[in-house]
Amino acid sequence: MEQDAKVTVCNWKGLTFYRPSKTTEYVHIDALFGEPGKNTIDFDLIESQFRHLMRVAVSVREGVISSATLLKRLRSGSHKNATYVAFREVGRVIRTVQLLRYLTDAPLRRRVTAATDKVESFNRFFQWVGFGNQGVIADNDPVEQEKAMKFNSLLTNAVIFHNALDIAEIVRQLLEEGWEIDPEDLAHISPYLTEHIKRFGEYSTHELGIEPEAYETKLDVDFTPLRDQDLNTAGFGQAA
Repeated sequence: MEQDAKVTVCNWKGLTFYRPSKTTEYVHIDALFGEPGKNTIDFDLIESQFRHLMRVAVSVREGVISSATLLKRLRSGSHKNATYVAFREVGRVIRTVQLLRYLTDAPLRRRVTAATDKVESFNRFFQWVGFGNQGVIADNDPVEQEKAMKFNSLLTNAVIFHNALDIAEIVRQLLEEGWEIDPEDLAHISPYLTEHIKRFGEYSTHELGIEPEAYETKLDVDFTPLRDQDLNTAGFGQAA
């Protein structure tokens, strides 16, 4: 079951591994790289285009050119564009190295699986909150599209915050009743709860002037044991 989950997370079976040269062969993992002599990295091209690659990278970092504009330029006659092909080769190097690390490093696989689960849980929650028009943004204006995404992100994070406060309040009540709270159990409680949320809201005008109570930021639970573990695999909100 764990192996299936790992494969599903990265979907690496359909990806190509690239050799550093045509003559490179491996004893135990050569089959991952396909037919011998093929799927090789053109390091000579990367070296010849290195100045251009660095210039583009610095321009994006400094905001001289946006990543969207860069992609449009690189797409234009991309297969004849030496800079585009060099970037592709660099990407193949990085992806191959990362895939090999993923296959050989069990803790890394656990972190990737946990992080992927969190991201997928958030995305499902994000889509649940933005249910209007089945989540489809009908406006073709990029500015309006960005507004819709940001507004939905704001609303999503507000609901998550609301859920987190509710969870914390329940934990305090349990502590007052004498219950012992295990931080590892608490770490697996998701803030992406939906059962108690009314997406259409309640249009009660008399509530508009009600000021919410100040919330308590301290939770009397000792999370020290979790700090000794990999927080990426036991983070708050991991489960959905």
